[in-house]
Amino acid sequence: MSSNPQIPPLVQEQLARLQQTQQNFQSIMMQKQQLESEKHETEKALEELKKASDDESVFKHAGTILIKSNKEDLIEELDEKKELAKTKASLLTKQEERLKITLKEGET
Repeated sequence: MSSNPQIPPLVQEQLARLQQTQQNFQSIMMQKQQLESEKHETEKALEELKKASDDESVFKHAGTILIKSNKEDLIEELDEKKELAKTKASLLTKQEERLKITLKEGET
């Protein structure tokens, strides 16, 4: 931040902290949105996988290729991925709440 003689250094420092907190908040919101999208994709994949009969061939995406797998392993893998996304979303929500408090404190 450029030094402005009209704005006291303490106010400049508070403004910089507020801007950093706002940027952190925006970052968390973007991460939550991305996680929500991943969770939705995982749920749709699970739904389709569970519709497949046990004797049907199933594949999983690995980079740019598809690898043949078995249905039960894929269901387990996707369930774990969904649980991990829930945990991450919970942590991000806690961070979001802390930042909201920090932002409110910065307003006063």
